This record gives sequence, C-alpha cells and structure tokens, in this order.
Amino acid sequence: MWIVRLALRRPYTFVTMSVLIALLGGTAIVTMPVDIFPYIDIPVISVIWNYSGISPDEMEKRIDTIFERAMTTTVNDIEHIETQAYSGVSVTRVYFQPNVKIEMALAQVTALCQTLLRIFPPGTYPPSIVKYDASSVPILQIGLGSKTLSEQQLFDLGLNFIRTQLATVQGAAVPLPFGGKFRQVMVDLNPEALYAKGLSPADVSSALGQQNLILPAGTAKLGDIDYQVKLNSSPELLDQFNDLPIKVVNGATVYVRDVAQVRDGYAVQSSIVRTNGTRGALLTVLRNGKASTLAIVEAVKAALPKILAGLPPELEVRQFFEQWLFVRAA
Repeated sequence: MWIVRLALRRPYTFVTMSVLIALLGGTAIVTMPVDIFPYIDIPVISVIWNYSGISPDEMEKRIDTIFERAMTTTVNDIEHIETQAYSGVSVTRVYFQPNVKIEMALAQVTALCQTLLRIFPPGTYPPSIVKYDASSVPILQIGLGSKTLSEQQLFDLGLNFIRTQLATVQGAAVPLPFGGKFRQVMVDLNPEALYAKGLSPADVSSALGQQNLILPAGTAKLGDIDYQVKLNSSPELLDQFNDLPIKVVNGATVYVRDVAQVRDGYAVQSSIVRTNGTRGALLTVLRNGKASTLAIVEAVKAALPKILAGLPPELEVRQFFEQWLFVRAA
C-alpha cells in the first residue's frame, strides 16, 4: 500500500503524471501509423543486371559468378546470396545480418557495381539496385483509359505527368505504369535497299549516333561581349531524321530515307491492361516504409483532381484495389 500513501502525501505529483500520460497517449493515438500489418524491416538488397542477347549460362559465368565473389570480399555482414539468371537479365538478392546498417551496405554494393562495370563484357548496362521492403505493398491502383487517346498517349500521360506528381506524396512510391506502349522513335530498315546500296544496319546506326549530337562549344568573345556557342545537330522534327546522310556510295550520297523509314512508334509491348474491354494503362501506388496507409491514400486522392485539371479531358481515371478500406475497417 506504499504507493497509496505516496499519492496521498504528494497529490500534485500524481495529478501532473496523470495529465502527462493522457496527453502523451492522445498524441500517440493521433500520430501512430494505421495499418493492418506491422512494419517489417528485412535487410535485403536486390541487384538487377542487364546484358541483352546473352544466354542464362553465359550470364552466370560472365557476370553473376564474378559479382558474387567480389561481394564476399568487399561487402560486410552478408548472411547469404541468391541469384537467378535469365536470358539477358540476372537478379541477385543479398541478405544481410539483422544488425546491419542497410544504408552503409547499400553504398558498398553500389560502389562495387560501378567498379565491376569496367571488367564486365562491353555493353553491360549499369545495374538497378533496390532495397527490398516487405512493407511496400500496393494500397491503390489507378486505371487510365480513353475512347480517343491511344495506348502510347495513355502511357505517356501516366509516366510523365501523373506518376511524377504523385511521387511527391510523402510515403508513396509509384512504379512505372503497366500496360500501354512506351513511345520511341523507330527506324524501319529496308533490307533490299540496304543490300542494293552495299550498306548494313550498323552503318545506319552509326550515322544516327554520330549526327544526332549536341556538343558543348564554349564561348566566343567578340569585343566586350561573350557569346554562348551551341553546336546542336539533333533534329527538332521527326521527318528531319530522314534527311541525315549515311554514306557516299559511287559518288552519290545515301540518306536515311533511301534505306529506312523513321516514324513515331513504340517499344515492343510486354504487358497489356484492359479496362472495361478497352486497352489502357495502370498505375500502382505502394506504401513506402512506416508511412500510414490512410494518410497516403487521402493525400493521393486530394492530389488527383489538381493533376487531372491540366490533362486532356478525354482521359478517364478509375481507382481500383483500395486497400485503405480494409485498413479503416480494421
């Protein structure tokens, strides 16, 4: 009963402590992230290598084996390594000890990858290094569709306009859109015309690479004025690519238009999204780290009207897989 006697002797102390506990409890309830599952922090880093055209066996011999051996001597606190090799792609998952400082481990892996690029086969792309987060789960999906806009336009709007502005929402991560067609300039070669002119696809590629350039030229001082000099040989219009010279054959200049057709096209489509029977694009909003699901969804819903106000009115936006409904019900 000593605590009762202490409370009777010091009543103001216990009243102050009670008020303080009530205030701290209310603050914790308001600021606590609300979600179904707790935050899970697993120290894992994924490294994705790309080398187009190589078989899985060669990918393992030329890249994966060297990378794994180098990590065991350079990166600290590794628990184990898992690697999967595919055609032209390999995915290496590095599992670390529970007490590791993941930021330092990420810096070590990044530095090692940049060093190994010099000894890997020519044409190897710099890897994508991603910190795995088990709590990064989809909480909202945004479908893009239209009766008049093409798949290229839908993908472009989702990638360059909607996604970039939603990425500023605190705690939200928005990957690249699914579906749609990634817009790019396509050069369709005519094999018969190339053979007749004695050219190869490499000649066309070399001509485009050498003449589609923007070079720094410095400044020119004329009197008391310094002029900025620009050397811009990059075509401003798509049709101007057809006028680029490739090579002089038998005294005649061969242009791109003589052996190829340049058009506004798209990359090979690897995913298709359908909304109510029509093709479209899909944006996925992920929860990043310890952020509150409800706060992220409310911020995204508040930002969407402002974003859509500057986009074509024929763009139709629908929301799917609203996980926040289950969070709120819980």
